[in-house]
Amino acid sequence: MKVLLLNGSPHEKGCTYTALREAADMLEQCGVETEIFWIGTQAIHGCAGCGGCAAGKGCVLPSGEVNSFLEKMEGADGLIVGSPVYYASANGALTSFLDRAFYAGKCFAHKPAAAVVSARRAGTTASLDQLTKYFTISQMPVVSSTYWPMVHGTRPEEVQQDREGLQIMRNLGRNMAWLLRCIELGRAQGVEPPAAEREARTNFIR
Repeated sequence: MKVLLLNGSPHEKGCTYTALREAADMLEQCGVETEIFWIGTQAIHGCAGCGGCAAGKGCVLPSGEVNSFLEKMEGADGLIVGSPVYYASANGALTSFLDRAFYAGKCFAHKPAAAVVSARRAGTTASLDQLTKYFTISQMPVVSSTYWPMVHGTRPEEVQQDREGLQIMRNLGRNMAWLLRCIELGRAQGVEPPAAEREARTNFIR
């Protein structure tokens, strides 16, 4: 079993990484392989709605490591997305990255997912709501913890002082590992994910 952790911060080893690392360490203690994927610092073009990904070869836009992420996600059993909070929402570059990845990717359904955020003070729950929407439109079970998955601080050293925040990350890792084992045992007993209906596609124009 493997969980991919997406670091959506421009700081590779900053506060968001510190939170993700705490969850990853607990997952590994529970016997789950992990990998942290960093989106980097280059400008990331948002989804253009061009439909080029319909050919099944990923996103056709050149900027960002979206297709590299999707390749890794194909082989992953779960996903944790981490983001800093700047203006009461997820990082803009991460949002562009996720728009393209979830529009182009066909590798998310029925894989457990969670979002974690880091902030100096506020905007965390709005950011979690924003990120969780990517999971709930993609048939991904959302993994929770003992509080909303957030840490506070402006530097990694401050996040390390957020004892409750780090505890929340560890409990999130435990819950993710538990759900992955439950899914694995279910499949061993012949319980497969349900097939979704896809015929209806409506809008509000009458």
